[in-house]
Amino acid sequence: MLTDTIIEDDRWEAVGLAALAERAATATLSHLGLTDPFEIAVMGCDDNRIATLNADFRGKPQPTNVLSWPSEDLAAEDAGGQPFAPEPDFEGEPHHLGDLALAFETFEREAAEQGKPMADHITHLIVHGVLHLLGYDHIRDADATLMEGLEVEILGNLGLSDPYREIEGPNGS
Repeated sequence: MLTDTIIEDDRWEAVGLAALAERAATATLSHLGLTDPFEIAVMGCDDNRIATLNADFRGKPQPTNVLSWPSEDLAAEDAGGQPFAPEPDFEGEPHHLGDLALAFETFEREAAEQGKPMADHITHLIVHGVLHLLGYDHIRDADATLMEGLEVEILGNLGLSDPYREIEGPNGS
């Protein structure tokens, strides 16, 4: 197993977080051609817990959908450049890429607002979080273009729609 899922809020069990995390993380690494044994910790929590983590690690005391803690800085030096590839510590041993935390209420609200299935939204943001663990970011425009393009490709390979296209309302607007 690539992902080690920790459930702090039982509502994550009902939506199948462990299976969604494994599928999304595996698809992301496969798309990038990363075949070494890797591992990622994924925690399903609630808004209160993620708000505390967000305050502690980012100085932002409010809930967010996903937080990521890469094990190493793989970010590209140049805007729009490819991040560095992770290098396993010991041959044959899984290399820990980092940790992700997801907040249930925020995911549920965003999925409803965007009119998409919860599972699709979870899959998207796990792909997004795994890309963060691999050094991708969206601060600089060129980096955001690269990262979002990869997300669209990976999700398309999983049969999911482009999460960045404008969602049309019932009247086509």
